[in-house]
Amino acid sequence: MLDRKTLYAAVKNNDARLDGKFFVGVRTTGIYCRSVCKARTPKEENCTFFATAAEAEGAGFRPCLLCRPELAPGVAPVDAAAALAHRAARRMEEGREGEETLAALARALGVSDRHLRRAFEAEYHISPVQYRQTCRLLLAKRLLTDTDLPVTEVALAAGFQSLRRFNALFQSCYRMAPTELRKRRKAPAETAGQVTLELRYRPPYRWEALLAFLEQRAIPGVEKVEEGAYLRTVGLKSGESLHTGWLKVAHVPEREALSVTVSASLLPVLPQVLSRVRHLFDLYCEPETIYEALKGMNELHPDLCRPGTRLPGCFDPFEMSVRAVLGQQITVKGATTLAGRMARALGTPVETGVEGLDRLFPTTGELLALSGPLAEHLGPLGVISARSRTIEGLARVIEEGTVDFDCPAQPREEAEKLLTLPGVGPWTAQYIAMRTMGWADAFPGADLGIVKALAPRTKKEIETLSETWRPWRAYAAINLWNWESGREKAE
Repeated sequence: MLDRKTLYAAVKNNDARLDGKFFVGVRTTGIYCRSVCKARTPKEENCTFFATAAEAEGAGFRPCLLCRPELAPGVAPVDAAAALAHRAARRMEEGREGEETLAALARALGVSDRHLRRAFEAEYHISPVQYRQTCRLLLAKRLLTDTDLPVTEVALAAGFQSLRRFNALFQSCYRMAPTELRKRRKAPAETAGQVTLELRYRPPYRWEALLAFLEQRAIPGVEKVEEGAYLRTVGLKSGESLHTGWLKVAHVPEREALSVTVSASLLPVLPQVLSRVRHLFDLYCEPETIYEALKGMNELHPDLCRPGTRLPGCFDPFEMSVRAVLGQQITVKGATTLAGRMARALGTPVETGVEGLDRLFPTTGELLALSGPLAEHLGPLGVISARSRTIEGLARVIEEGTVDFDCPAQPREEAEKLLTLPGVGPWTAQYIAMRTMGWADAFPGADLGIVKALAPRTKKEIETLSETWRPWRAYAAINLWNWESGREKAE
């Protein structure tokens, strides 16, 4: 936490740079706010500062209905010390099946529940149980405010198993019934069969650059970009049930947010969907911190490093990893074509009502269940035997859980595990790590686009140069790709 004087100055100046990094409780009103709240600035002696919304609610404060703390952007850790708590928080935000208790969550993370509780409370100043409760309440509050969903569906979508429990907890924490909050809202323009919510980010945000990156790599039938928005099919499990549907992500620059529209069929897995969208569009990013660390790149070429550049993540780690393998030593367009053939031939058909989106990418289980070697099924699609074996190896390690793709505490170690798979070299391992694991320091230095952007340096010289960009080398790579892509278009 920053010192009290700095935090109060941020509140007084509505500082967007610290939005979501702390919350301020006002003792005279019993309400807590974001740093960007437009309400009258409270006196400093009436302010109490908290690291998280959960900590503020644990101290008895209610969320502000004006600045809506549930809309604040998240915070990403930059070192291993905070990574365990961050992973636990992310899994609780997703509401993963079978991880409802602290002991179950700790087992999933490979640590003792005592160690997890200690690490979590040191980072977030609140217990994991209280954090999970706040995540569910804030998501319910958002659904009550921004959608027309019945209260029962709101409770279930937010992760509550009992409507009675939801009503009691909401009344206890927010001192109003869920129906009372709904009466206070402005009626949303809701469309039947879908739900739209907003996810905030810290500006600046280079939306066009990120969208162009995703468009080049969109898998036909699974993803597409049209009219300035990203759309894709979704298939997620909750228990034994598979929930399928679609989502659309668009930019709302005037509100510094992304608009996420989700088909109503995905409401049972809504927390998972929102968490994956945050990862895909790098909404935990702190752009000013990264730009300050990398702006020296502009000494190599003007505008090489641009403020607000995001690291494209992924929605599904296996889909992304396969896409990386298919891209080995061929063009981006060629890899996209092969991925589309895989989806068409082996993916599950899905009805979305959206033209051009009609396939789920094949899962690890579906590929491993095919009879005979995987190469027999991928070969006719144009995938060579060596890459088929690599894809089969990836499917097995994901199915067995021997490589952790879920924001691991030690991404370097997980990337090194990938190197043991046949056909996975340093470029593939680093690329997978930067996009599936969100490893901010991954650097596929042998990539052709990076080599061209930094010509005439040798690969050894590029690796040496990249040391000056730690721990943000993945963002340096994205800046290099964007710059090289822009130069090629200009030529």
